[in-house]
Amino acid sequence: MYDDADCWERWIARLMAVLAADAADQLAWAGEHGVKSVPVTDDADFVLHLAEGMAERGTFAPEALQDLRAIGRILGEADIRGRAGLWARSLTAEPAWSEVRTLARRILVAREGDWRRPLPHRVPPQHIYD
Repeated sequence: MYDDADCWERWIARLMAVLAADAADQLAWAGEHGVKSVPVTDDADFVLHLAEGMAERGTFAPEALQDLRAIGRILGEADIRGRAGLWARSLTAEPAWSEVRTLARRILVAREGDWRRPLPHRVPPQHIYD
């Protein structure tokens, strides 16, 4: 079982770092790892679930939870899940990613004072998501 600080570092902060990164960095990272769009949206759902539990325990700010929920709504409205394929293609075709980037940055700034974080070096193997 993870504690809340662990949930933040292992899951939420890592995804927020990817979502908050400059578009050029996102494109390079997504291309390097061959990340597909659907797993990114699934990860957003998962971290929202974690954050809701943290918020109930008082370890995740209500404003940040609202921003995470907004990310989920934006991704749902943009129908990212309906567009199978590489995330790099979605990044260039879907304007919703700009809004997601802004919200992810706001979450990181509120929690850490800065939105810049190193992008994760590893992602789960793609076959887990296929």
